[in-house]
Amino acid sequence: MTLHVSRSGYYKWRTEKNSTHMLRKAAIMKRIQYHFADHQKRYGSPKITRLLHQEGYTVTERTVSVYMRHMKLRSIVSKTYRVQTT
Repeated sequence: MTLHVSRSGYYKWRTEKNSTHMLRKAAIMKRIQYHFADHQKRYGSPKITRLLHQEGYTVTERTVSVYMRHMKLRSIVSKTYRVQTT
């Protein structure tokens, strides 16, 4: 079975290390999962972005939402309490 890949490309893929971008993305995704679980799955990308800014990460709200979508994390929106008298 052939992979339809050049020999040099295969060996480069096999020996290359993780890039700094991939390591940063993994760290941010880990922190997103932590904050999402820590706040009972209620925080969405805006609030998680604010928490990441407080920790010192420079990341946009759109990036956080893309990462959350990739991890299949969706915030639970609770309905507002309304008094019903009748």
